[in-house]
Amino acid sequence: MSTIDRHDLVTGDGGLRNGIAVGLLTAALLTFLASWLVLFGQVGDGIDLLGVPLVDVLALSLVVQGAGLGLLGLGSYYGYFPSNPSPSSGLLTGFLVGFLWTGTLGGIGSVQLGLGTIGWVGVAILGGIAAFVAVVLPSEDVGSTVPLAALIAPLGLAILVGPLSPPWVWEPNWTDAIFPGSEVLPLLFIAVSVVSAWSVAKAQEGFGARGRQRGAYYLIGTSVAGMLGTLGLIIWFIVDNGHEVFLTGAEIGGLDGEFTIPFLGVTIPWLHVKLPFVTNVPGGLFVEIPGVWPAVLGTIWLVIGAVVVAVPLGIGSAIFLTEYVERGRITQVVEVVTNGLWSTPSIVFGLFGLAFLMPRLSGGGRSLIVGQIVLGFMLLPLVMITSREAILSVPDEYRDASAALGVTRWQTIRSVVLPAAMPGVITGVILGVGRIAGETAPLLLVFGGPPFPSDNPAVMKSFEFSLQPPFITNEALTQAGTALPYQLYTSITAGVWNKEIYTTTEFGWGTALVLLGVVLLFYGIGVGGRMYFERKLSDR
Repeated sequence: MSTIDRHDLVTGDGGLRNGIAVGLLTAALLTFLASWLVLFGQVGDGIDLLGVPLVDVLALSLVVQGAGLGLLGLGSYYGYFPSNPSPSSGLLTGFLVGFLWTGTLGGIGSVQLGLGTIGWVGVAILGGIAAFVAVVLPSEDVGSTVPLAALIAPLGLAILVGPLSPPWVWEPNWTDAIFPGSEVLPLLFIAVSVVSAWSVAKAQEGFGARGRQRGAYYLIGTSVAGMLGTLGLIIWFIVDNGHEVFLTGAEIGGLDGEFTIPFLGVTIPWLHVKLPFVTNVPGGLFVEIPGVWPAVLGTIWLVIGAVVVAVPLGIGSAIFLTEYVERGRITQVVEVVTNGLWSTPSIVFGLFGLAFLMPRLSGGGRSLIVGQIVLGFMLLPLVMITSREAILSVPDEYRDASAALGVTRWQTIRSVVLPAAMPGVITGVILGVGRIAGETAPLLLVFGGPPFPSDNPAVMKSFEFSLQPPFITNEALTQAGTALPYQLYTSITAGVWNKEIYTTTEFGWGTALVLLGVVLLFYGIGVGGRMYFERKLSDR
């Protein structure tokens, strides 16, 4: 296929094949993106594009994709397009297409035709087997395109002019839930566009090994784009629902005074910024605009305490297991136990704090210090796992070079191994902090106080020193409080709240937005630390 096919690809029918494929891939991508926006309610399915309803446009796109896919496959089979197909599409493609046909025929038999269980199951199985055979037996150009085209195009027609139009409602017998077409059809568009792009990408490269590679590239790329898009839409969903509450009473004005940096003597202007929802307390007689500042401080103190508990223990354990203990049954047992602890449900850690820590540290009551220790125990396994992997990834040449200079083992670990492993260690801490900052179940058991507190946790002001054990005490650490995830839970479940500015649900959306910002702030600090150590390593 080397020289002749390359010439045809550029000057002959290969150019036409590439043009058709590019058009179909564009249609699949636009269908994919529009369907996600409809699914998350960012675009209404009833809007018109040039006078045509959006759902009809997407359905027409499926018809075009199916027809174009069939054209590419048959054109290759009859020699109109240069290609190098394999003798068969393979068992994996056969199973995938057979599964799609099985699900589609099962849905048609049970929902549209009203067949009994035996009837629709039989139709689905027979159709799936027929599709599997139609994929595996012919050559790749026919097997990987025509069966899919025969599924995609009629499906688009059924949505465009048939029974699957938006008013359609799916009422399955196995549940009392009702699924309207406005929710089912976007999911259908997403799945079909992904499969269509995968098959068209193979046809674009003329099938064969290059085609399968390009198809896998599109399939994986579309899946990753879908996951990132879902994350982005979730963030936007929170921002869209919470920004009005977040900006209630906000004032952003001009320069309001000056601020002098200590020790440096540098004076900078101070921008007037007022965000009552962030800086106010949620309860109290004189609070005009309830806020979440106690929950913000509570979250920060919980994370700081958990990091203080987990990071030294996790890194120290990783150093001991990696640098001082030979790999054997002990390390294997520790790995199994650590992985098991990381996958343990968070409520179990909360029960441990409730039964073991609270009676010993706070007299049986909920407290900040118990919450910090519980979250620290949750963070510890991940810190230990990632730290150990980061230390193991440091080349042995670093250790050998240090030992050749007569440096002790601990000096080698401290000056060579740990700095090289620090980016990986920080990555583990970032991931762990992102999890514990949003935990709610343990806090309900060991930390949660009044749902709408009227004061802030005064941790820094509560330290007291004495000459008797324990020498340092802090009353704030032994008191219950609130954190952003706990505040969010209590806001949504509080029922009627005697506030005229916004409801408890609106207050919850604003709290969710602040929690998102705090977690992103922690991520930013961690990423900055990682970049700092990576830059130091690159400068060596």
